[in-house]
Amino acid sequence: MTDFIEVDGVEKVFDVRRKTGFLRRERTQVRAVDSLSFTVGRGEMVGYIGPNGAGKSTTIKMLTGILTPSGGRLRVAGIDPARERTRLAHRIGVVFGQRTTLWWDLPLIDSYRLMHRMYRIPDARYAANLDRLVELLGLADLLDRPVRQLSLGQRMRGDIAAALLHDPDVLYLDEPTIGLDVVSKAKVRDFLRELNAERGTTVLLTTHDLQDIEQLCKRVMVIDHGRMMYDGPLAGLHEAGESERVLVVDLERELPPIDAGAPARVVRVEGPRQWLAFPASASAAPLVARIAAEYPLVDLSVREPDIETVIAEMLRSLGDGRGAGNTGGTPKPPPDRATA
Repeated sequence: MTDFIEVDGVEKVFDVRRKTGFLRRERTQVRAVDSLSFTVGRGEMVGYIGPNGAGKSTTIKMLTGILTPSGGRLRVAGIDPARERTRLAHRIGVVFGQRTTLWWDLPLIDSYRLMHRMYRIPDARYAANLDRLVELLGLADLLDRPVRQLSLGQRMRGDIAAALLHDPDVLYLDEPTIGLDVVSKAKVRDFLRELNAERGTTVLLTTHDLQDIEQLCKRVMVIDHGRMMYDGPLAGLHEAGESERVLVVDLERELPPIDAGAPARVVRVEGPRQWLAFPASASAAPLVARIAAEYPLVDLSVREPDIETVIAEMLRSLGDGRGAGNTGGTPKPPPDRATA
């Protein structure tokens, strides 16, 4: 697998002026990305996650050529994004969360027709791609509706289609399932999985929905204060943060705390409902099977740890010196907060 995205020692520093008194302003520097290095192979689907303000969007903007790095080296498909932004635009697709690339007052189909002309997509290729995307993303009933009348979930599907009309080699996704219901989320995930398998599209996915990462990505990178904190498999991330999932169990009647055996433990009991915590890296199946066999079970559900909690725990454990030895990836030392 050849490296398709190369990030080598990249930095991004912003000059910020802050008011310190009447007619007085102080100039300070904010380091949004700090000595960041990683590579992504052609055809990989990689989760790129971190807390709010970690530098994820700044990284994506540099990879697309919107921002110029303050230092270091960037290459996407062998192209320097800052120097050849127009050339790169034909190789990439971008979905920036709640910032649409669609024309607000035009019907959805008119936005696609404009992109057809902007990207100079051959007519036959455009027609084939549009038909495929409309079918897979369920857009047929939305094409004649103005974008401003679409719900957030509908617009997100419309934006994903727009980003793929010109057959990009790499797709940057920022919260692609935000605002979608369970059925629509499953559709989008299936679509992205198929896109990657059939066309080998490289995908860099930023999301706070851990299920997006678990279902789509074999590799995850964690960034905090502009620095790489972890790069490896998702299971290693859970181990680094010692994160837990929660099994919510509804019994037929109120009973003493469930004895499920290690490593699960009861963390809360309210009448017939009990909450059991267990390691996020472990399968829930044995735990569910044991409870179903030994207790009068009515219903149950599994609650995933939110990504902020996973990262916070991972950073805490790395700071305590516990994370470096038990991850399957590459944990990094925590950042110096004074320079972040």
